[in-house]
Amino acid sequence: MSNTKYIVGGIAAIAIAGAAYLSFGNHSDKKTADDKTVTVGIMTDTKQGQDIWKVISKTAKDKYGITVKFKTFTDYSQPNKALSDGEVDVNAFQHYAFLNDWNDKNKTDLVSIGDTVISPIRIYSHKAKDVKDIPNGSTIVVPNDATNESRSLYVLKNAGLISLKDGLTTATVKDITSNPKNLKIKEVDASQTARSLDDVGAAVINNNYATTAGLTNDDSIFTEPVNQDSHQWINVIAARKADKNKKILKEFVKAYQSQATKDAYEKAYPDGSTITAWDIKLK
Repeated sequence: MSNTKYIVGGIAAIAIAGAAYLSFGNHSDKKTADDKTVTVGIMTDTKQGQDIWKVISKTAKDKYGITVKFKTFTDYSQPNKALSDGEVDVNAFQHYAFLNDWNDKNKTDLVSIGDTVISPIRIYSHKAKDVKDIPNGSTIVVPNDATNESRSLYVLKNAGLISLKDGLTTATVKDITSNPKNLKIKEVDASQTARSLDDVGAAVINNNYATTAGLTNDDSIFTEPVNQDSHQWINVIAARKADKNKKILKEFVKAYQSQATKDAYEKAYPDGSTITAWDIKLK
Protein backbone atom coordinates (compact mmCIF):
# COMPACT_ATOMS: atom_id res chain seq x y z
CA MET A 1 0.00 0.00 0.00
CA SER A 2 1.33 3.38 -0.99
CA ASN A 3 2.11 5.82 1.82
CA THR A 4 0.79 8.61 -0.40
CA LYS A 5 -2.77 7.58 0.39
CA TYR A 6 -2.30 8.18 4.08
CA ILE A 7 -2.48 11.90 3.60
CA VAL A 8 -6.03 13.07 4.19
CA GLY A 9 -8.00 15.74 2.73
CA GLY A 10 -5.27 16.76 0.43
CA ILE A 11 -3.97 15.72 4.78
CA ALA A 12 -4.16 16.69 4.75
CA ALA A 13 -4.72 18.23 3.71
CA ILE A 14 -3.12 18.01 5.44
CA ALA A 15 -1.29 19.19 4.87
CA ILE A 16 0.81 22.07 5.53
CA ALA A 17 2.22 24.39 2.95
CA GLY A 18 5.44 24.91 1.09
CA ALA A 19 6.90 28.29 0.31
CA ALA A 20 8.95 28.84 -2.80
CA TYR A 21 9.74 32.40 -1.85
CA LEU A 22 11.45 31.44 1.40
CA SER A 23 15.17 30.75 1.56
CA PHE A 24 16.01 27.06 1.62
CA GLY A 25 18.70 26.12 4.12
CA ASN A 26 21.38 23.55 3.49
CA HIS A 27 21.08 21.55 6.68
CA SER A 28 24.27 19.65 5.96
CA ASP A 29 26.31 22.75 6.87
CA LYS A 30 27.62 22.63 10.44
CA LYS A 31 25.79 24.97 12.76
CA THR A 32 27.56 27.25 15.15
CA ALA A 33 26.72 27.07 18.84
CA ASP A 34 24.65 30.24 18.70
CA ASP A 35 22.91 29.46 15.41
CA LYS A 36 19.16 29.83 15.89
CA THR A 37 17.95 28.23 12.69
CA VAL A 38 15.25 25.61 12.32
CA THR A 39 14.99 23.79 9.01
CA VAL A 40 11.52 22.44 8.34
CA GLY A 41 10.62 19.67 5.91
CA ILE A 42 7.39 20.50 4.09
CA MET A 43 5.37 19.57 1.02
CA THR A 44 4.78 22.12 -1.72
CA ASP A 45 1.32 23.62 -1.60
CA THR A 46 -0.98 26.55 -2.26
CA LYS A 47 -0.73 30.31 -1.95
CA GLN A 48 -2.77 30.10 1.27
CA GLY A 49 -0.20 27.80 2.80
CA GLN A 50 2.68 30.00 1.72
CA ASP A 51 1.05 33.00 3.41
CA ILE A 52 0.63 31.01 6.63
CA TRP A 53 4.30 29.99 6.67
CA LYS A 54 5.21 33.66 6.24
CA VAL A 55 3.32 34.47 9.42
CA ILE A 56 4.91 31.59 11.34
CA SER A 57 8.40 32.56 10.18
CA LYS A 58 7.85 36.18 11.20
CA THR A 59 6.65 35.17 14.68
CA ALA A 60 9.61 32.83 15.12
CA LYS A 61 12.05 35.58 14.15
CA ASP A 62 10.44 38.47 16.01
CA LYS A 63 9.64 36.66 19.27
CA TYR A 64 12.33 33.98 19.53
CA GLY A 65 15.13 35.10 17.19
CA ILE A 66 14.72 31.92 15.14
CA THR A 67 15.34 31.89 11.40
CA VAL A 68 13.04 29.38 9.76
CA LYS A 69 14.35 27.69 6.62
CA PHE A 70 12.62 25.12 4.46
CA LYS A 71 13.36 21.99 2.52
CA THR A 72 10.49 21.20 0.18
CA PHE A 73 9.51 17.70 -0.94
CA THR A 74 7.19 16.41 -3.63
CA ASP A 75 6.77 12.82 -2.40
CA TYR A 76 5.21 11.92 0.93
CA SER A 77 7.83 9.24 1.58
CA GLN A 78 10.63 11.82 1.68
CA PRO A 79 10.13 14.18 4.68
CA ASN A 80 10.35 11.50 7.37
CA LYS A 81 13.44 9.96 5.81
CA ALA A 82 15.03 13.41 5.67
CA LEU A 83 14.16 13.95 9.34
CA SER A 84 15.61 10.59 10.37
CA ASP A 85 18.77 11.32 8.37
CA GLY A 86 19.24 14.75 9.99
CA GLU A 87 18.64 16.74 6.79
CA VAL A 88 15.91 18.75 8.55
CA ASP A 89 15.24 19.59 12.21
CA VAL A 90 11.49 18.98 12.07
CA ASN A 91 8.84 18.35 9.47
CA ALA A 92 5.21 19.48 9.21
CA PHE A 93 3.11 17.53 6.73
CA GLN A 94 1.53 14.47 8.35
CA HIS A 95 -1.06 13.35 10.87
CA TYR A 96 -0.64 10.96 13.78
CA ALA A 97 -1.87 7.96 11.80
CA PHE A 98 0.72 8.50 9.07
CA LEU A 99 3.51 9.09 11.60
CA ASN A 100 2.68 5.98 13.60
CA ASP A 101 2.49 3.85 10.47
CA TRP A 102 5.82 5.25 9.24
CA ASN A 103 7.54 4.44 12.52
CA ASP A 104 6.12 0.90 12.52
CA LYS A 105 7.19 0.17 8.96
CA ASN A 106 10.59 1.87 9.07
CA LYS A 107 11.66 1.10 12.66
CA THR A 108 12.12 4.80 13.42
CA ASP A 109 11.32 6.78 16.56
CA LEU A 110 10.05 10.08 15.22
CA VAL A 111 7.70 11.85 17.62
CA SER A 112 5.14 14.62 17.59
CA ILE A 113 6.25 17.75 19.42
CA GLY A 114 3.14 19.82 18.66
CA ASP A 115 -0.28 19.65 17.02
CA THR A 116 -0.96 21.86 14.02
CA VAL A 117 -4.22 21.51 12.06
CA ILE A 118 -6.93 19.12 11.01
CA SER A 119 -8.89 19.04 7.76
CA PRO A 120 -12.26 17.34 8.31
CA ILE A 121 -13.48 15.10 5.49
CA ARG A 122 -17.10 14.93 4.35
CA ILE A 123 -19.92 12.77 3.05
CA TYR A 124 -21.38 13.83 -0.31
CA SER A 125 -24.48 12.66 -2.12
CA HIS A 126 -26.39 13.44 -5.31
CA LYS A 127 -29.45 11.58 -4.00
CA ALA A 128 -29.91 12.86 -0.45
CA LYS A 129 -29.85 16.25 1.23
CA ASP A 130 -29.19 14.79 4.69
CA VAL A 131 -27.66 11.55 5.95
CA LYS A 132 -31.07 10.67 7.39
CA ASP A 133 -32.48 10.71 3.86
CA ILE A 134 -30.08 8.11 2.43
CA PRO A 135 -32.40 5.28 1.31
CA ASN A 136 -32.22 1.86 2.93
CA GLY A 137 -29.98 -0.55 1.05
CA SER A 138 -27.96 2.24 -0.58
CA THR A 139 -24.34 1.77 -1.60
CA ILE A 140 -21.89 4.00 0.22
CA VAL A 141 -18.47 4.44 -1.35
CA VAL A 142 -15.33 4.76 0.80
CA PRO A 143 -11.61 4.82 -0.11
CA ASN A 144 -10.06 1.35 -0.20
CA ASP A 145 -6.68 2.06 1.45
CA ALA A 146 -6.55 1.04 5.10
CA THR A 147 -6.12 4.44 6.74
CA ASN A 148 -8.64 6.38 4.68
CA GLU A 149 -11.14 3.51 4.81
CA SER A 150 -10.89 3.48 8.60
CA ARG A 151 -11.34 7.23 8.77
CA SER A 152 -14.36 7.03 6.46
CA LEU A 153 -15.99 4.33 8.56
CA TYR A 154 -15.63 6.53 11.63
CA VAL A 155 -17.25 9.37 9.69
CA LEU A 156 -20.19 7.06 8.88
CA LYS A 157 -20.30 6.09 12.56
CA ASN A 158 -20.41 9.71 13.70
CA ALA A 159 -23.11 10.39 11.12
CA GLY A 160 -25.24 7.75 12.87
CA LEU A 161 -25.28 5.39 9.90
CA ILE A 162 -23.29 2.49 11.40
CA SER A 163 -21.75 1.34 14.67
CA LEU A 164 -18.21 0.00 15.12
CA LYS A 165 -16.43 -2.18 17.63
CA ASP A 166 -14.87 -0.29 20.54
CA GLY A 167 -11.12 0.10 21.04
CA LEU A 168 -10.05 -0.11 17.42
CA THR A 169 -6.90 1.41 15.97
CA THR A 170 -7.88 0.80 12.36
CA ALA A 171 -11.45 -0.09 11.43
CA THR A 172 -12.57 -2.23 8.48
CA VAL A 173 -16.02 -3.19 7.22
CA LYS A 174 -15.68 -6.40 9.28
CA ASP A 175 -15.77 -4.22 12.41
CA ILE A 176 -19.28 -2.87 11.70
CA THR A 177 -21.55 -4.03 14.52
CA SER A 178 -24.76 -2.27 13.50
CA ASN A 179 -26.04 -1.18 10.09
CA PRO A 180 -29.74 -0.28 10.50
CA LYS A 181 -30.14 0.98 6.91
CA ASN A 182 -28.48 -2.15 5.49
CA LEU A 183 -26.02 0.02 3.65
CA LYS A 184 -23.60 -1.64 1.25
CA ILE A 185 -20.08 -0.32 1.84
CA LYS A 186 -18.15 -0.29 -1.44
CA GLU A 187 -14.37 0.19 -1.32
CA VAL A 188 -12.80 1.97 -4.29
CA ASP A 189 -9.58 3.85 -4.96
CA ALA A 190 -9.75 7.23 -3.23
CA SER A 191 -9.38 8.99 -6.58
CA GLN A 192 -12.60 7.35 -7.81
CA THR A 193 -14.87 8.25 -4.89
CA ALA A 194 -16.11 11.55 -6.34
CA ARG A 195 -16.68 9.99 -9.77
CA SER A 196 -19.03 7.42 -8.27
CA LEU A 197 -21.55 9.92 -6.88
CA ASP A 198 -24.07 9.55 -9.70
CA ASP A 199 -24.27 5.80 -9.17
CA VAL A 200 -24.37 5.42 -5.38
CA GLY A 201 -26.28 6.70 -2.38
CA ALA A 202 -23.35 8.64 -0.96
CA ALA A 203 -19.56 8.74 -0.83
CA VAL A 204 -16.95 9.72 1.72
CA ILE A 205 -14.49 11.85 -0.24
CA ASN A 206 -11.09 13.18 0.79
CA ASN A 207 -10.78 16.95 0.51
CA ASN A 208 -8.26 16.97 -2.32
CA TYR A 209 -10.43 14.76 -4.53
CA ALA A 210 -13.55 16.72 -3.60
CA THR A 211 -11.83 19.93 -4.68
CA THR A 212 -10.64 18.35 -7.93
CA ALA A 213 -14.21 17.27 -8.66
CA GLY A 214 -15.51 20.81 -8.08
CA LEU A 215 -17.33 19.90 -4.86
CA THR A 216 -17.55 22.49 -2.11
CA ASN A 217 -18.31 22.17 1.59
CA ASP A 218 -21.86 23.36 0.84
CA ASP A 219 -22.34 20.29 -1.35
CA SER A 220 -21.67 17.92 1.54
CA ILE A 221 -24.36 16.32 3.69
CA PHE A 222 -22.14 15.59 6.71
CA THR A 223 -18.82 16.90 8.01
CA GLU A 224 -16.45 14.84 10.12
CA PRO A 225 -16.68 16.11 13.72
CA VAL A 226 -13.52 16.87 15.62
CA ASN A 227 -13.73 14.44 18.55
CA GLN A 228 -11.80 11.55 20.09
CA ASP A 229 -12.34 9.47 16.96
CA SER A 230 -10.57 12.07 14.85
CA HIS A 231 -7.51 12.61 17.07
CA GLN A 232 -5.35 10.43 14.83
CA TRP A 233 -6.07 12.73 11.87
CA ILE A 234 -4.60 15.82 13.55
CA ASN A 235 -1.47 17.00 11.76
CA VAL A 236 1.71 17.41 13.75
CA ILE A 237 5.19 18.89 13.88
CA ALA A 238 7.50 15.87 14.05
CA ALA A 239 11.06 15.65 15.38
CA ARG A 240 13.61 13.01 16.22
CA LYS A 241 12.95 11.59 19.68
CA ALA A 242 16.41 12.62 20.87
CA ASP A 243 15.65 16.26 19.98
CA LYS A 244 12.12 16.58 21.34
CA ASN A 245 13.14 18.61 24.41
CA LYS A 246 15.45 21.05 22.65
CA LYS A 247 14.62 24.62 23.62
CA ILE A 248 14.79 25.93 20.06
CA LEU A 249 12.28 23.35 18.85
CA LYS A 250 9.92 24.12 21.72
CA GLU A 251 10.15 27.79 20.76
CA PHE A 252 9.44 26.96 17.13
CA VAL A 253 6.31 25.08 18.21
CA LYS A 254 5.23 28.11 20.25
CA ALA A 255 5.73 30.31 17.20
CA TYR A 256 3.59 27.95 15.17
CA GLN A 257 0.89 27.69 17.83
CA SER A 258 0.42 31.44 18.09
CA GLN A 259 -2.66 33.58 17.75
CA ALA A 260 -1.13 35.09 14.61
CA THR A 261 -0.99 31.63 13.03
CA LYS A 262 -4.57 30.89 14.08
CA ASP A 263 -5.71 34.16 12.53
CA ALA A 264 -3.82 33.33 9.33
CA TYR A 265 -5.56 29.96 9.05
CA GLU A 266 -8.97 31.49 9.63
CA LYS A 267 -8.26 34.05 6.91
CA ALA A 268 -6.94 31.43 4.48
CA TYR A 269 -9.72 28.90 5.12
CA PRO A 270 -12.87 30.81 6.12
CA ASP A 271 -14.97 27.78 5.16
CA GLY A 272 -13.42 25.74 7.97
CA SER A 273 -11.88 23.20 5.60
CA THR A 274 -8.68 23.43 7.66
CA ILE A 275 -8.75 24.41 11.34
CA THR A 276 -6.09 24.80 13.99
CA ALA A 277 -5.94 21.81 16.32
CA TRP A 278 -3.62 22.75 19.19
CA ASP A 279 -6.35 24.64 21.01
CA ILE A 280 -9.32 22.31 20.57
CA LYS A 281 -10.76 20.01 23.20
CA LEU A 282 -11.68 16.57 21.90
CA LYS A 283 -14.89 15.14 23.33
